[in-house]
Amino acid sequence: MKTRLIATLFASAALLNASAGVQAQPESTMSISNKDKTIALLTSIETGDQQAVGYINANQYVQHNLAVADGLAGFGELLQALPKGSAKVNVVRAFEDGDYVFTHTEYDFFGPKIGFDLFRFEQGKIVEHWDNLTVRSAQLNPSGHSQTDGITEINDRHKTEVNKALIANFVETVLVKGDYHKMAEFFDGDNYVQHNSVIADGLSGLTHAIEVMAEQGITMKYDKNHTVLGEGNFVLSISEGRLGDEPTAYYDLFRVENGKIAEHWDVMETIIPKEQWKNSNGKFGNL
Repeated sequence: MKTRLIATLFASAALLNASAGVQAQPESTMSISNKDKTIALLTSIETGDQQAVGYINANQYVQHNLAVADGLAGFGELLQALPKGSAKVNVVRAFEDGDYVFTHTEYDFFGPKIGFDLFRFEQGKIVEHWDNLTVRSAQLNPSGHSQTDGITEINDRHKTEVNKALIANFVETVLVKGDYHKMAEFFDGDNYVQHNSVIADGLSGLTHAIEVMAEQGITMKYDKNHTVLGEGNFVLSISEGRLGDEPTAYYDLFRVENGKIAEHWDVMETIIPKEQWKNSNGKFGNL
């Protein structure tokens, strides 16, 4: 019943907004930050919170999850398909950069998953959504870290643009161009915490993982970085490339400390073939 209720609420909101046009929001609603609206919307998948529905612009909701149809109708169909009472949502981290909010979330959503979600706002309403999802690992990585644990506190907000520039340079220089001999410039030796489920801590752990993949004939290629977003000491990079023979979306979250990369979380998702897309917006459209 819960998932059907949520879908009905979204459909109702769409009809109300379409018929009433743009209306002034109550002051209590307008005073809520876009970050809090995003957390409320994601959490409503589990709770059925009705107010969170109003944070979406029902007349303009562009969907970039290729397995979901466009607009609120597509989101409603997804919710209806969920097994009853199965949805669980835990937003671990949330960040705001201009009109964008991005989150790092634990889901039980057709099985346990880890995901990054990115929302774009216009005039206080959500108008666009991108995401990247992967199955949650049942085991800790070689250094004993999960895919979501670690530091959550945001600081150094005055360094946001500097930190974004650092990560943009790292992604372009090391990941896209493959200049691995320059990798050490971006790290403070082995003072680096890794949350990838198969890679150990430290620059040494990362270097070893790259060597092992090469020995096994596994290629991890970043072809293009689409955007870099951040708040303070946290920066998210969204890129595309290939993992082995599969086209892949790379979402990498970095924590920066004293001008160096200090911590890393990621989600890699295979991009489904175009004939399976349920919308035509593209995985990286408008980024």
